[in-house]
Amino acid sequence: MSHLDTRAKLAILADAAKYDASCASSGTTKRNSAGGKGLGSTEGSGICHSYAPDGRCISLLKILLTNSCIFDCHYCINRRSSNVRRARFTVDEVVALTLNFYKRNYIEGLFLSSGIIGSSDYTMEQLVRVAKTLRTEHDFRGYIHLKTIPDAAPELIEEAGLYADRLSINVELPTEIGLSALAPEKDAGRIRTAMKGLKAGIDDNRDARAKYRSAPKFAPAGQSTQMIVGADAATDSDVVASASSLYGRFGLRRVYYSAFSPIPDASAVLPLVRPPLMREHRLYQADWLMRFYGFAPAELAAATDGGMLPLDIDPKTAWALKHRDDFPVDINRAPRELLLRIPGIGVKSVNAVLRVRRQRRLSLADLARLTRSIDRLRPFVVTSDWRPRALVESPVLRPTLVKAERSQLELFG
Repeated sequence: MSHLDTRAKLAILADAAKYDASCASSGTTKRNSAGGKGLGSTEGSGICHSYAPDGRCISLLKILLTNSCIFDCHYCINRRSSNVRRARFTVDEVVALTLNFYKRNYIEGLFLSSGIIGSSDYTMEQLVRVAKTLRTEHDFRGYIHLKTIPDAAPELIEEAGLYADRLSINVELPTEIGLSALAPEKDAGRIRTAMKGLKAGIDDNRDARAKYRSAPKFAPAGQSTQMIVGADAATDSDVVASASSLYGRFGLRRVYYSAFSPIPDASAVLPLVRPPLMREHRLYQADWLMRFYGFAPAELAAATDGGMLPLDIDPKTAWALKHRDDFPVDINRAPRELLLRIPGIGVKSVNAVLRVRRQRRLSLADLARLTRSIDRLRPFVVTSDWRPRALVESPVLRPTLVKAERSQLELFG
């Protein structure tokens, strides 16, 4: 096959993969080719397309094995009835592309997904062959993320975990009702059964490696999932509740949210316009609050209006405005869990406050040096030299906080 043919395939299948957001590469073990052994690395930097939660740039070759599919999910541009150009890579072509892109310092790893061709087992076999070939024949030590197929045989998913850093199984939509309506050929029960099996494999491997250092690693970066937001009637409260359940039941590293994007020749059951991208951003913020700030889904639901997170202000600030009796918080006396509830202050800043206040009481100027936006904190805190007046009514306070957040986003965005 000519180079032009490969480039044409790459253009189609890289573009088709852009709808999958679950390709961050945090959490894997460190491997590199130092000392002349092996090829690739999970460390370093290159032309970056993804970002780890710590802000580190990660470059991945993100493609589909094929955009042909036997399923006809309404929201998917690659659905069976879609009138799009189709293409398919061979296993050897994906391996060659990955190696060539790595050697040119374009990428640090591979994110590989696929439409379903022939059968779920056949497609999963092809995905596993790519990862296995890279690892065993080329000693590739870069990052590999495989999108696994829920209906595939468990032994295929087990094999995938031996060669991939992370595996992911998409739940597709926040609710079972939405999945039944928009992807009737997919089954929420089978998806969750596969995720449960994957969790068991990761847990068993962790136990085995604790006892036997020679035990092979299995998906060391864990599993993740993705749900599409805005294609059905699910509210932000529904999305947050679903994500919390997935984290609790399956030990996920990440839930990714992808704003629905209108597609050509769309089904009449789909919305005509995509949801605002800010909705996706607010859901990621709410997700962060659950994972690192101790917020429960019901608390985040209390910050919504009719089940939807406000777009003009972040979820923590929205929650604080509805719980004014909990503020202001004394920076010098409050416990960690209460400090984390203050709008405009993050985990690192809270840790810094706790560290400094062991030595002395903090002033407002001290707090300004430890945080990014003192304007957002000022109405909610008490320091050694500052006590705000009673919180004014939200019609007056809210515009000030919205402006402060907007300024911070412009500064750090």
